[in-house]
Amino acid sequence: MATDKSPRILVVDDELNICNSCIKILTKTGCNVTYALNGYDALKIVNEKPFDVVITDLKMSRLGGMEVLSQIRENHPDTMVIVITGYASVSSAVEVMKMGAFDYLPKPFTPHELRSVVKQALFEREIRIQNRLLSKEGGKKKPTLHQLIGKSPKITKVIDMVGKVAPTKSTVLIYGESGTGKELIARAVHANSKRSDKVFFAIDCGTLTGNLLESELFGYTKGAFTGAHKNKDGIFKRAHKGTVFLDEISNISLEVQGKLLRFLETREFIPRGASMVESVDVRLIFATNKNLEAMVKEGSFREDFYYRIFVYPIPLPPLSERKGDILPIAYHFLKQFCTNMDKSINGFSDDAVNRLTEYDWPGNVRQLKNVIERAVILCEKDLITHRDLPLLSEITDIEHLMDHIPLNNEELKKIKKEIRQKAVTGIEKKFIVNALIKNNWNITTAAKDVGMQRTNFQGLLKKYKIKRPVKPDN
Repeated sequence: MATDKSPRILVVDDELNICNSCIKILTKTGCNVTYALNGYDALKIVNEKPFDVVITDLKMSRLGGMEVLSQIRENHPDTMVIVITGYASVSSAVEVMKMGAFDYLPKPFTPHELRSVVKQALFEREIRIQNRLLSKEGGKKKPTLHQLIGKSPKITKVIDMVGKVAPTKSTVLIYGESGTGKELIARAVHANSKRSDKVFFAIDCGTLTGNLLESELFGYTKGAFTGAHKNKDGIFKRAHKGTVFLDEISNISLEVQGKLLRFLETREFIPRGASMVESVDVRLIFATNKNLEAMVKEGSFREDFYYRIFVYPIPLPPLSERKGDILPIAYHFLKQFCTNMDKSINGFSDDAVNRLTEYDWPGNVRQLKNVIERAVILCEKDLITHRDLPLLSEITDIEHLMDHIPLNNEELKKIKKEIRQKAVTGIEKKFIVNALIKNNWNITTAAKDVGMQRTNFQGLLKKYKIKRPVKPDN
């Protein structure tokens, strides 16, 4: 049911039956829908009260869609315009898109196509407004914030936190599950800071040993260790006036933690093998998917270092806690991969939407991105269906099947639980093996491909006793 806060849609068409059809379709999604039978009335209505989306016919006897589009784009830039027409052509589509239309929908269109394009338009409008508000907080417009997608309370809070801390010099700690977008948040902080025109370095601390990480960060002199054939400036020196993002800091050795602690307190360091102290102006952003407080209690993470980096913590929620953001993110990736692959896919079918929103997404946004990329590759029609989401389809089909098994007693409940566990286990094992085969059995790249930490991925290998097959001797 529509409320005062529901999206406001204006349908403009000189055919009343078209207007009524659109109203019937869109009111079912909770939108407030108004109509106008010509362009003149439409502009008068829009000027009296703002609308989120205007859907206008291209050819009308009194002021056509081109004029409506042009004036709305000039006077109401936050209003998204969708052009519909029964005279579809490539040239007219190109022209309206160049003029700033959000999308172009040929008649006749299905209810799903209309709902889908309106949903995307509303999502795009929300992102534009978020970007502008966040840019004002940061002092000037920053282009990377369009990647911060979603309007759930938890992600809105994150966006607000980014806007507040970005203009400062404070150290930031981003924590959350693997695949939630920690580097994306770090880049948003940098992009909205006074250092935005300077360099941004991202370092994965989980891929470097203690000595290698120290050398990369602080640099070294010729002869400092075996293989040091010449002086090398470290990342801190090269990032002067910029930002350094250290991901997965739980993997840093206690010795390097101590050196980073001193650097945070003084912004001074000594390259390996050198005796002279160097000073730089670098902002540090840290990230982790581990419980650092628990690691402090265990003795594997320095307490003084923990409190020094815990200046401004930003918690990133898992995708399972922001279900309302799944579809907007999926549409973002759909548009991105369609552009990259030169494919034309309008959206997701109802069954695909159910698959996407019902799944728990243990690999979070990274896993969702990979699933959408595979779906775009597989899709041969204008809509992604559940058949293009093989992993999600198998799991949710099993869930639906199990839900229809009658439960007359505790024994049947036990049988149902066992069947579900075995089925999901088989699918998960197949999923892991396929990822390994795709990545030539490289565990690190396979784990990244499916949006998991390497240690968790290895745990599944051990759980299912998966080993690389031995090639037979020739």
